[in-house]
Amino acid sequence: MNIPKVALFSGDSFLGKKIHFIGIGGSGMSGLARIALTDGIEVSGSDAKDSSVLTALTALGAKIYKSHQSSNVDGVDVVIYSTAISANNPEIIRAEELGLPMMTRANALAMLMRGSTSIAIAGTHGKTTTSSMATVAFQSCGIDPSFAIGGTLTASGANAHRGSGKFFIAEADESDGSFVAYRPNAAIVTNVEHDHVDYFATPADVMRIFKDFVSTISHDGFLIYCNDDPGSRELGESVSSCSTYSYGTATDSDLKIDQIELTPQGSRARAIWKGSVVGQLQLEVPGHHNLLNAAGTLALGLAYDLNPLSLIHGLHTFRGAGRRFELIATVNGVRIVDDYGHHPTEISVTLDAARRYADSGRVLVIFQPHRYSRTKAFLNEFATALDKADEVVLLEVYAASEQPIPGVSAAQIAQAMSHGQFIPNFAEAAERMIASAKPGDVILTLGAGDVNSLAPIIADGLAKRFG
Repeated sequence: MNIPKVALFSGDSFLGKKIHFIGIGGSGMSGLARIALTDGIEVSGSDAKDSSVLTALTALGAKIYKSHQSSNVDGVDVVIYSTAISANNPEIIRAEELGLPMMTRANALAMLMRGSTSIAIAGTHGKTTTSSMATVAFQSCGIDPSFAIGGTLTASGANAHRGSGKFFIAEADESDGSFVAYRPNAAIVTNVEHDHVDYFATPADVMRIFKDFVSTISHDGFLIYCNDDPGSRELGESVSSCSTYSYGTATDSDLKIDQIELTPQGSRARAIWKGSVVGQLQLEVPGHHNLLNAAGTLALGLAYDLNPLSLIHGLHTFRGAGRRFELIATVNGVRIVDDYGHHPTEISVTLDAARRYADSGRVLVIFQPHRYSRTKAFLNEFATALDKADEVVLLEVYAASEQPIPGVSAAQIAQAMSHGQFIPNFAEAAERMIASAKPGDVILTLGAGDVNSLAPIIADGLAKRFG
């Protein structure tokens, strides 16, 4: 988005200022608003869609507008916007007319992190889960970290919190390159892969922005990178401006995991830090990818000299984050799981986990592609990944902020699959799953759009079917 040139906020704190969030109901923006309110800052915000998030923010003291109107920014000192907001938004236009200082969400988060030992969790996949794991693991060490996560932490039901401890754990979104504003003390990069093709034309463009990001880490800080991921390893090995630690199954990893056992419900592995065994990781969330996320979290804590047994205990208590392989309901032996996965790599590892989770049952999927540009770029990769399921229904593409690309449709993915079926009608797609499911099956609603709205509908339908 191209925001008009306006005044930049020159202060070093929001204290004493009235700040306004455009799109306050979003997962990232609502978290910042929650932290600002805890800090005693006067907050207002607008969103076109009513939600329980807005109700919660109102209860905390925010002034909420349930539509975008130019008058909403009258009388405020700073306007904060997400890059999903159109430059034609009436509040953006009014802010320009008034010469109000404006900030991106990333710059606002960077300001709220000032004075803390900031930790940024980045990567093409796994950011939300790893940020959540780090929060829970640090809490297990008796630390009360601040956090801002792009999803809801299952343990607390919140996506953000202003803690009393010195650490601030933030999910760092690379999708528009704005995470270079954070300048953290430390960072984890879980993986580096081509995505957000509307913003990054090539894999080299993605690597370039990640290199820009890690160059902002404090010189006395450190980078934690995944030795098992080619992109993250390339990134980590290129860093000379700060210390680095690696994690993974590779023998030369600083935090090595071995003796791995994957179970339907979770995983186990031995953790070795710089040649010495520090304990046994045991997770209650499934998938090898989550074991790697936990290894990165453990490496982070150990690099800060936190107690390894406390960190491991925290990781054992971790029960996931919202929309990350989240069990929504179990009806007559049919488990309904919702997951945010929207890139072929994410879908592939999620379906591997779902296969173990289902055991002898089938894996049934309703997938909603997210963005036309991503669908076009990875059409064949989506088809290959989704063919790991036993039955797949594809909804039409969720456009997000994009205009449709002529000729691009989820139907193309279905055609490229061996057993995909394109059913764009939500009600019909839900009915297909309700009619098909058998006890022992796992039904997975998959995608970053609004496909998750079908999970409770399917649960209700199964309850009626099975009586």
